[in-house]
Amino acid sequence: MDKDSMLFVGLDLGDRWSHLAILDEEGQVLEESRVPTTPEALRRRFSTLSHSRVALEVGTHSRWVSQALQELGHEVLVANARKLRVIFDNPRKGDRADANTLARLARLDPKLLSPIEHRSPHVQADLTLLHSRDALVRTRTLLINHVRGIVKSTGARISLCSANFFPSKAAASLPETLKPAVLPILETVHSLNRQIHSYDRQIEALCRGQYPESLQLRRIVGVGPITALAFVLTLENPKRFQKSREVGPALGLVPRQDQSGGSNPQLHITPGLPQGRQDGKHVPASSLGQLSPVHPWALWS
Repeated sequence: MDKDSMLFVGLDLGDRWSHLAILDEEGQVLEESRVPTTPEALRRRFSTLSHSRVALEVGTHSRWVSQALQELGHEVLVANARKLRVIFDNPRKGDRADANTLARLARLDPKLLSPIEHRSPHVQADLTLLHSRDALVRTRTLLINHVRGIVKSTGARISLCSANFFPSKAAASLPETLKPAVLPILETVHSLNRQIHSYDRQIEALCRGQYPESLQLRRIVGVGPITALAFVLTLENPKRFQKSREVGPALGLVPRQDQSGGSNPQLHITPGLPQGRQDGKHVPASSLGQLSPVHPWALWS
């Protein structure tokens, strides 16, 4: 084989082991094997390969794996897993079969993979701040609902109040028999309130310090620091959109299509995000609907 010829590699990432399939330019299988999913093992295996086009699916490990392989000089395509029905609808789906399919799609036409581009590390780190806050809020909601349900089952009730005042309100309404079991939960809710407020201060500092464009978005009624910052971080680079109409599809806010012949029914907007992203919960459709009459694109771009 010519040393300058390109290899096509399909890499099916697993938590412990990753399977790979290597094809030559004629589509012949040169190797099918597996490698531990560790930075050292992957660098050791791919450093011995000549220039290759590597296809892998977006997932937990795709960010650091793609970066490591690019540093070795390989062309890396991170496939949008939502678009690869040829893989997840395969009746004989398996790690080896998935790796082989990825390699053949990379050899045939990279566009068939609907490749995505990972965010820059610092933007991803800032977005993780929003994800962490969201996890704490969901945990707090679960605990508050748990306490309200327990108290209600005894015939007592906790008056309506915000989450900030819930620990003190609930403590005053607790029957004596429930205090040993519920007071520790109220202390946890109080601690969660402090941590959430700490995240709020960090988010406000990010808006004013590193992402001043988010302040312009907050001029819109109903848009606060969390939604504005999530909007900016999710899209990251506004210059990749030529028209404002492209922003909705980038967030997954597009109607599904099922056109066939003369039939073209109007379907619901898909809740899924393209590019394997899960940031839509911070920029919900309801929030985007409140952005009129001022379009956020005019304020940001």
